[in-house]
Amino acid sequence: VQLQAFGGGLVQAGGSLRLSCVTSGGAFSTYGMGWFRQFPGKEREFVAYISRTGSSTSHADSVKGRFAISRDNAKNSVWLQMNSLKTEDTAVYYCAGGSTVEMATRRAPSKYDVWGQGTLVTVSS
Repeated sequence: VQLQAFGGGLVQAGGSLRLSCVTSGGAFSTYGMGWFRQFPGKEREFVAYISRTGSSTSHADSVKGRFAISRDNAKNSVWLQMNSLKTEDTAVYYCAGGSTVEMATRRAPSKYDVWGQGTLVTVSS
């Protein structure tokens, strides 16, 4: 499976962006999918996770109520809708897929086998 993330950009605080992650070359529906973000000089941090069927989701406390992860297995795609953006959301965002990741292990980057290239989100004040 290869992942390609896009949709980042510059947005004012309070605005919205929708990140997309398109997959190819594998059985997308067998992968739990996550979004992570990375601040300069920091480790990647968990943002959101969605189960293989899409029936279960989880979001980091810092984005809960503002961000929403979704997927469509027929389109081999996963999205991250980001609303009410804050300057502290500025980061490079990565989508990731894990063949063995489960809800219990969703926060661990090591549980994800494949990663997209990252897309930069910049939120201005």
